[in-house]
Amino acid sequence: MDIISNSISEIVSSAKTAWQVMSYVWFIALPPLFFFMFKLYWIRHVQDAYWAAPGWIVLEIIPPKNIEKSPKPMEALFTTFAGVEKSFDIAEEYISGMFPDYMSLELVSDSGVVHMYVRVMKKYRSLVEAAMYAQYPDVEIVEVPDYTDNVPKFIPNGQWDLWGADVAPTNKHPAYPIRTYKAFEETVTGTMIDPLAGLFEVMGKLGPNQHMWLQWVIAPKGPSWGQTVGKELTEKLKGKEVKKESLSDRLWKDLKDIFTNLFAALSGPVEFEKTKKKDEQPLDTRLSPLERDVLKAVEENLGKWQFSVKGRYIYLGRRENFDKSLGVSGVWGSLKQFSDDNMNGMKPDNASKTFANYVNQKTRLRYRQRKILRRYRSRSMDGVQMVMSTEELATIFHMPDMNVMAPSLSRVEAKRGGAPSNLPIE
Repeated sequence: MDIISNSISEIVSSAKTAWQVMSYVWFIALPPLFFFMFKLYWIRHVQDAYWAAPGWIVLEIIPPKNIEKSPKPMEALFTTFAGVEKSFDIAEEYISGMFPDYMSLELVSDSGVVHMYVRVMKKYRSLVEAAMYAQYPDVEIVEVPDYTDNVPKFIPNGQWDLWGADVAPTNKHPAYPIRTYKAFEETVTGTMIDPLAGLFEVMGKLGPNQHMWLQWVIAPKGPSWGQTVGKELTEKLKGKEVKKESLSDRLWKDLKDIFTNLFAALSGPVEFEKTKKKDEQPLDTRLSPLERDVLKAVEENLGKWQFSVKGRYIYLGRRENFDKSLGVSGVWGSLKQFSDDNMNGMKPDNASKTFANYVNQKTRLRYRQRKILRRYRSRSMDGVQMVMSTEELATIFHMPDMNVMAPSLSRVEAKRGGAPSNLPIE
């Protein structure tokens, strides 16, 4: 008992001391804390208002029946959308709540019927349609109701279950690219293997009252990203990584040079220490063939427009038909084909994955399930993100090769034609 009472006394004494110290410094410590909290909640408030103002629409992309193009034409859509990137001044960011405009690319299986959707602001509908029709003249684009409203608002419940996770990169450095469609081309025949064929095949096997939702929310990044973060990686791969010096380090170095040369300065100018360059071997001899391939892939990828990408996957359905072996393992197995062990890939994000261990498992699991469903419905970019180029985006979202595609994908059955040439005109 003496040990417990002494411990309590020490805790009380420490609390009193802390309170006394705080009484002297509260006006220094608390204002920055309150300002940070106010800034955080204010930004969220004004951004929510800005997000809801323009109105959003869901466009279903229905590919034509006979299409044999590679994913490359899809890059035109993302390059066009990259033009909406802009920077904001303080008033626009903190008063109007403006943030970079974004769109959501979504692959959905509804009881085995696969759909392709693009969710955009109304003002960008014409932009999306123009870019798509330019590359795929026979494609059909239809505005449809939001499919996420077709399931209960709160899942899990007595009848429905859910599994979900954000898509995280396998490499911590964002400038490493994933495996793109160029790597899916056969070297002998030159035939393109559709990167999405395996994923659509899994989605097409889904049974009744089951749903697969795969979402890519994208927002264009400014060109400065490639010139800073991207260049940092390429210099590192070339073996030219330069150690960053802090302001204090540079100041101390200059002061040391001045005092070292103080007497010499009386009769002549001060000579500062010059950085000695090491004799470097040619790049081809310093790097292995694999390292050269990685460097080439990174540099080529950085030459294209870059996007912040929020990936999110949800499998949901009625409990009597819920099958994780197909709805979870099947999809993530299909996404692994975009991974390159030497560069980047995709994996489930543990911070958002719908599982819980140890204490209060059911409550924590339900919280995670409803949280990821809420974020999916709002097309939120919260959580872990990736950075992808237009080539990478075209790899994970494009018009599929209908000659190798399962009949589960909705498609345009009849080719659209123009009006007869002899049509009477007033």
